[in-house]
Amino acid sequence: MNAVTPSWSVTRRRLGADRRSFASVAEEHLDDVYRFLVYLTKDVHTADDLTSETFARALTSWHRFDERRGSVRTWLCQIARSTALDHFRSEERRRKRERAYATTEPVSEQRDPFAALSPALHRALGELSAADREVIALRVILELDGEAAARVMGIGRTACAMRLGRALKKLEEKVEIDALV
Repeated sequence: MNAVTPSWSVTRRRLGADRRSFASVAEEHLDDVYRFLVYLTKDVHTADDLTSETFARALTSWHRFDERRGSVRTWLCQIARSTALDHFRSEERRRKRERAYATTEPVSEQRDPFAALSPALHRALGELSAADREVIALRVILELDGEAAARVMGIGRTACAMRLGRALKKLEEKVEIDALV
């Protein structure tokens, strides 16, 4: 290096780039963000989904975080709050769609895509919530990839994957219980 060009480490310090890695920050504040989201949502499963989404959003904007404007914890809680508000809005839109669909005529047996399923599986699908049926329909029946299904539901890809896993587990448990009876 010549005398005019400062070393990279000097340049990094000047730019404030010596801060901690995102992984260490995420590990340190994970519990705080999760507890905050449990308090907001009053549901541990939803808080799990939103915590994942919060840290996914935080990772994408980590390069823009400025320590001079506030603490990392505050920044993460702001992202968590925004993520929760987006979730609440999305859930309200979903409930409105469900109410609108519930007032329409039921699907006839000829057009029922689940008519070919075993009675136990058909019954188990009917016992799932609309949100669980929605994610199964998008990911399994329509075979949309995670990104596309998440976009349709208005949630993040990570939250979509977690919902699908939970929905399939519930479905499996319901079919097993039905088989035992």
